[in-house]
Amino acid sequence: MKPCDILTFCELLGRLKHLPRTGWVNNGVEHPETVSGHMYRMAMLSLLLGDNDDSGSRTTLDKTKCMMMSLVHDLAESIVGDITPMCGVSHEEKLKREEQALQRIILLLPNEVGRTMFDLWKEFEECSTAEAKAVKDLDKFDMIMQAFEYERTLNRPNFLQPFFTSTQGTFQNPTVLQWVAELEKRRSGCEQEGPN
Repeated sequence: MKPCDILTFCELLGRLKHLPRTGWVNNGVEHPETVSGHMYRMAMLSLLLGDNDDSGSRTTLDKTKCMMMSLVHDLAESIVGDITPMCGVSHEEKLKREEQALQRIILLLPNEVGRTMFDLWKEFEECSTAEAKAVKDLDKFDMIMQAFEYERTLNRPNFLQPFFTSTQGTFQNPTVLQWVAELEKRRSGCEQEGPN
């Protein structure tokens, strides 16, 4: 591990601190959330996930793994940018670009660390484990939570409805489903609670 490689990795992480999320930019949101802000909230929320899977049976999620996966899932965007379905890039091409970017990034890191990051990204993309499914739900939940915050802050009810519509019926994790139900109540005006 060379210090120059770690500094290059730090610079890539720094890009994510300033890279606005494309969906908000495309919808005219001023001062939009950054990719790193999105990943940070997902990582924090992963520590709050319950221990039931979508069938209601008892399971134990590896919350540390969920947190790490949350922090890694958009790492490739430091090179390829935040590619959304509205960018005109196929899902297959997006995955190809992101995989190539991650292959470049992990060369900067100690082998075991790089391999872990790549494996977490791949697991997330393949949605092959309970943790990956939970983190996918966190990804979507953070998006609609952010949309709600913009609608409320900008006093523009429902102007980001397409974000909510795109996630309807897609959540599986019981804990996240509870959060979604509460968010829907707040959004409909039943509950106006927020941070003090």
